[in-house]
Amino acid sequence: MSDLFFYGTLRHLPLLELVMGRNADDLSATQAVLPDHAVYSVQDQPFPMIVAEQGASAEGVLVQGLGDPERARLAFYEGGFEYDLRLQTVTTDDGKKHQALVFFPVSNAWKTDARWDLKAWNNDWGAVSMLAAEEVMAHYGRVDATAISRSFPAIRTRAWARLAARQRTTGDIRSTEEDVVVHHRTRAYVNYFGMDEIELQHRQHDGSMGPVLHRSGLMQGAAVIVLPYDPVRDTVLLVEQFRAPVFLIDDPEPWMWEPVAGMIDPGEKPEQAAHREAMEEAQLSLTSLEYAGGAYSSSGSSTEYIYLYVGLGDLTDTVESGGLDSEGEDIRSKILPFDDFMAKVDAHVFKDLPLLSLAHWLARNRERLRA
Repeated sequence: MSDLFFYGTLRHLPLLELVMGRNADDLSATQAVLPDHAVYSVQDQPFPMIVAEQGASAEGVLVQGLGDPERARLAFYEGGFEYDLRLQTVTTDDGKKHQALVFFPVSNAWKTDARWDLKAWNNDWGAVSMLAAEEVMAHYGRVDATAISRSFPAIRTRAWARLAARQRTTGDIRSTEEDVVVHHRTRAYVNYFGMDEIELQHRQHDGSMGPVLHRSGLMQGAAVIVLPYDPVRDTVLLVEQFRAPVFLIDDPEPWMWEPVAGMIDPGEKPEQAAHREAMEEAQLSLTSLEYAGGAYSSSGSSTEYIYLYVGLGDLTDTVESGGLDSEGEDIRSKILPFDDFMAKVDAHVFKDLPLLSLAHWLARNRERLRA
């Protein structure tokens, strides 16, 4: 049996329960501190790290009597954050000292930010962290922690998209609680994308409950699509990059002309992502965004929801090497007069559906934007 001291996100008991697979009421948990240590937020990350700091005191929870199954689950989860266990001496509120294992960062990859606050983290990141942990732990015993570590940024992106999806209502009065019955759901695959398989029934239009259906869905985050447009010069900017799925289907032209596009990062608003992606892919600073709508890109197969924008800006320069090296992107751009662009649309030159959607939106709104 082992005692562990939790100073960070696992002080949030619902998260601790999910990760360990145990009810918090069954745990021997006591408030404690680790002397000469402090807990700081990690720069650009929604979790903290602990560092040695003379005279400081790291608050946390001492959980005693954990067995090998709980330790294995914790190691699997924390492995995705590049943390490892070290033996330390903590002090409980009654003044007693206890030997306990503590998760420390295993490398110098993280940089500290401000002092970490549990309540603030819970307000900003508690819900998305729970959804991300739910996906991570669904793969426990089937996928090794190294694979989860590689996939964790995408897992958190999907969790952020799930939170947004729960607020996406249009007034339909039907209830998934009453009109959908889930018999079994499996997370079949995890990588940059996820794949879920499900057995369910849903209420049919005649009011009866339909047969059990076996379905699957490609689990993705939400994305922004931005067509840059210069209303003064009446030009648009397109970017070209190699698309592996197009290659996989044996299309001989996998280099696709598209609008600027990218995934919405956790904690990011769609508008922020749109501006960020325009800069990353085309070195373009947009003056404003025109919202052209939002929709699921392929609701029969994928969870991806896309936010469509026309981005207004000064289009004078193109780039030959846009994108992020860290993401293996090799992007070039070109500027087209609007009439030439629409002629190519009408000639079916482009094969990217969001590009076609934005082209038709721009055609309907161009006069207003140029006024």
